[in-house]
Amino acid sequence: MKTISVVVPCYNEEENVEALADGLRNLFKKDLQNYEYEIIFIDNDSNDNTRDLIRKLCVDDQRIKGIFNAKNFGQFNSPYYAMLQSTGDCTILMAADFQDPLDMVPKFVKEWEGGYKIVIGIKKSSQENKLMYWLRGCYYKMIKKLSNVEQIEQFTGFGLYDKRFIQVMRELDDPTPFLRGIVAELGFRRKEIPYEQQLRRAGKTSNNFYKLYDAAMLSFTSYTKVGLRLATIFGSICCAVSILVAFIYLVMKLMYWDRFVAGMAPLLIGMCFLGSAQIFFIGVVGEYILSINSRVMKRPLVVEEERINFKEVQDEA
Repeated sequence: MKTISVVVPCYNEEENVEALADGLRNLFKKDLQNYEYEIIFIDNDSNDNTRDLIRKLCVDDQRIKGIFNAKNFGQFNSPYYAMLQSTGDCTILMAADFQDPLDMVPKFVKEWEGGYKIVIGIKKSSQENKLMYWLRGCYYKMIKKLSNVEQIEQFTGFGLYDKRFIQVMRELDDPTPFLRGIVAELGFRRKEIPYEQQLRRAGKTSNNFYKLYDAAMLSFTSYTKVGLRLATIFGSICCAVSILVAFIYLVMKLMYWDRFVAGMAPLLIGMCFLGSAQIFFIGVVGEYILSINSRVMKRPLVVEEERINFKEVQDEA
């Protein structure tokens, strides 16, 4: 009998973990009774009652497993690490807040049995804030155009991944993994299934502007060269324009030395413009350097504080 692993990242989800565990168990009992399952909750250093509830679930059902991180390792490392700890024939990644519909799971499994190694959910609509959904859509379209690697629009990571792809993820040894880009760049032939993203069942989202910006920059620096190329091209154009303007001023001054007064205004405007442009592109280059630095340091994806119901400790990714 095949085993399906379900990975659920958690951060302050005390109002959702028990309901989600019950929903998944009922789903396997009703629609996927021919499969064994394991549910892996990975807690990213919650400061509410989430860990106690996960412990209780693990005691009541040995097929539910828990990983508790020593601290918060971010929204990308934690779920990626948990996927590497899965032992099933396929692994499903889904959110703890019910924004990823449970009824998508049987659809994923059906397509997987049909031969697809990767089956993912694509948000075609969302019950979240309309402005945020529109902004996300604009960002996905921009990255898709700028990247030299195919990018998947409105894909959050929600989907099913065959154990062969999980092995590819293990062999990457990337300390700053971006799953959405990895699926697009290195994934097998995939099936995309549209769905409507639901509202959070309970609790508050931990996403804020900084986390969304961090996600955007990780994608931008990992899969586009346009920032560096734009800096080079813009710098070259400014250099050419500056030389041309300087030559014109020199000619004008030589021809009309007693009447031509350049003044300080053009000089100040030019200095402010070029200074602002330099600061902007230094920031862009800094984002690339930060990404490189994170990869060169080769730090672990996460550091575990505790794990529950794992029969043997697997090698840390």
